[in-house]
Amino acid sequence: MMTKPGKTGIARLIAATGYSFKGLRAAWKYEEAFRIEATLACVCVPLAFWVGRDLTHQLLLVVTCAIVILAELFNSAIEAAVDRHGSEMHPLSGQAKDIGSAGVFTSLVLFIICWAPSLWQFFRG
Repeated sequence: MMTKPGKTGIARLIAATGYSFKGLRAAWKYEEAFRIEATLACVCVPLAFWVGRDLTHQLLLVVTCAIVILAELFNSAIEAAVDRHGSEMHPLSGQAKDIGSAGVFTSLVLFIICWAPSLWQFFRG
């Protein structure tokens, strides 16, 4: 098995962390949907510890926030790669973008399925 040339060990981990933060900065700078969902997560994650009945419930609410963020990051990466390839219309380019969007939509539906009844129960008493 051949290994990739470049950094190894802790240096590779440090470099990978830098690339991850670079990706988060790019998502924040260029993706309005990411900014909206990240802001929502900044509100909902602390709220989860108030609304959740126990640790398991709290973690479920937090994880659904994280899933939305992850889906949006993957969708943004797909869109950037497709747009980099070219601006001409191609059915597979549209399909890739639509599937990425469907992933975000699915994560938002999951978020609503978990949060709506939790908030209803919390405020109902």
